[in-house]
Amino acid sequence: MKQSVFLTILLIPTLLASFAQGKIGLFEKNTDVGNPKLTGSSVYNAAKKEYTLRGSGYNIWFERDEFQYLFKHINGDFTVTADFELVGAGRDPHRKVGWMVRESLDDNASHLSAVVHGDGLTVLQWRVAKGDKMRDPEDEIFSKEKQAHTVQIERKGNNYTMRVAAKGAPLQEVGSHVMSNLTDQVMVGLYICSHNPDVIEEAKVRNVRIVQAKK
Repeated sequence: MKQSVFLTILLIPTLLASFAQGKIGLFEKNTDVGNPKLTGSSVYNAAKKEYTLRGSGYNIWFERDEFQYLFKHINGDFTVTADFELVGAGRDPHRKVGWMVRESLDDNASHLSAVVHGDGLTVLQWRVAKGDKMRDPEDEIFSKEKQAHTVQIERKGNNYTMRVAAKGAPLQEVGSHVMSNLTDQVMVGLYICSHNPDVIEEAKVRNVRIVQAKK
């Protein structure tokens, strides 16, 4: 009996590790959406409370997307906030990082994303319905803040609001958009896209906060 109890105690850490496998920090899993040429990755450093995203992809635009996605499923209203830092000079000024709310992992899925580009351009953008082409500027709201450090998306019903802030500054609202086609349960997460299929770009994401509304 004692030997059985001892073996069970020894197995507990292994069992816990197997249950946690696949979870990355606050998120369920990561994947490359759209089958980009180069494989991306998402890693969480628990000691630093820091996520490192590395990804490729031609773009998140037109009627299909390619990017690295670190996500979880959320039901109902929520507010997600994080600090973003693209690493290095980058190969393309349109490399991008931010938050994305998505209906599925299909490369042409409807989505809404809060985007920080390598050149500082910061924007709320969306694909209205699956397979639709994203349009410029009809499917965008541009931020006055060109060097956003903190980015937030808040969902209330079908309304999504983006807020941003420079480092150390208070959040300022960029704008809101209604996505009536997105269901109560959506995929919410961090993403990176290099805007160049032959290049991997990297970003550090810190102070990640996910607040879900109480039901």
